[in-house]
Amino acid sequence: MIGQVRAVPTALARGLRQATETGPLAVDLVLYGASALFALVTATSSTLAPHRVWGRIAVFGYAAATLFVLVEFVVRRHRTVLTGRAILTGLTWVATALLPLAIEAVRGQAQEEVTVVEHAGQRLLDTGTPYLGRAAIAALPPDDRLLGYVPYQPGMALFGLPRALAGDVWWTDARVWFALTTAAVLAMALAVLSPRAQGGALVRAAQAATVLPICALTLAVGGDDLPVLALCLLALAFAARDRPLAAGVVIGVAGALKLFAWPVALVLLAYAATRGRRALVAYAVPSLGLPVAAVLPALAVDPGAVVENLVRFPLGRGLVGSPAASPFPGHLIATVLPDGRAVAAALLVVTGLVIGWWLLRRPPRDAGSAALICAFGLAAAIALMPATRFGYLLYPVAYLAWWPALRLPGSRSAVAGRTQGE
Repeated sequence: MIGQVRAVPTALARGLRQATETGPLAVDLVLYGASALFALVTATSSTLAPHRVWGRIAVFGYAAATLFVLVEFVVRRHRTVLTGRAILTGLTWVATALLPLAIEAVRGQAQEEVTVVEHAGQRLLDTGTPYLGRAAIAALPPDDRLLGYVPYQPGMALFGLPRALAGDVWWTDARVWFALTTAAVLAMALAVLSPRAQGGALVRAAQAATVLPICALTLAVGGDDLPVLALCLLALAFAARDRPLAAGVVIGVAGALKLFAWPVALVLLAYAATRGRRALVAYAVPSLGLPVAAVLPALAVDPGAVVENLVRFPLGRGLVGSPAASPFPGHLIATVLPDGRAVAAALLVVTGLVIGWWLLRRPPRDAGSAALICAFGLAAAIALMPATRFGYLLYPVAYLAWWPALRLPGSRSAVAGRTQGE
């Protein structure tokens, strides 16, 4: 039984590799065609105005990409030109994420998290901390109290500084800086992997972090998750190239932005431990130290505000509740069962303990295996969180899609996979 359980990630990974290496144009056709349909449905049925605007613009970009791939599919009879696929990915990202982002920034349309980050940047500039204390939030009008909370790590406030310094113009919108950071970091991650990874795997990896609707929509209307995701992917790329110090610095920066980077940091810590004491120390010091260093100034200014925003609010003990309410099991348990929030929290803790036990018994053998553990673990956590969003799924989807690119030739899992195949 234990052997069968251990074989599950390997079987899923093998299936993913086959899906990405067989018929890439066919997969592209499905990707862009389904994305066009998603954008059309969003444009016509979403209850959120920024989402509808995104859908009305993005549907044309996805439709054009679908048509282009269809022509290639017919003309080339399944044969692909890798450079063309890469260029199409970049152009589609511009059309479905960056263009809608710019239009919405000019119009001043955005989800609440953009306003929260920009207010956090202004407070950081004015007071030295991005957080308001409980009394200050209580003094706000009831409808504004939710925007008074900043459920992010202090580093996220840096994306609000352009508006605080230069005023209310379109290019100071926090999403513009989310996008610029995401583009630069993703380009670096792909460049780190490119000397040894297969080109087709790199294109698929880029698509998973850019043109997938869950990523393109998130960047256009909100965007704070994308730079965090990109930094996590860069950390995995550095780990794949046996650069523990660089991986530790990058994941430490990600952890100073948002909690979603912390599980990746712990998985990579387990991987670094398999590489020897020197690698473990080189990785652990920046990966654990940078998030702590980022929160120390805010603690020095107002420790109560830090606790209110980073502890009480995520646990549902703030003055208002989180608006995240996607109908995953954890949310349903929290809202339907008596003491449901405690039950969901207990299930989340048990899941974390199981994953921790797995890491101790079977630490990842390479960065690809680490990405798979991150994908499965975060998917389980998202499903069980009392307050969650469908958009959070961009993390496990991207980690899963990056597995083939991170599984570099010569790695221990690659050698083991070839041996099993023989």
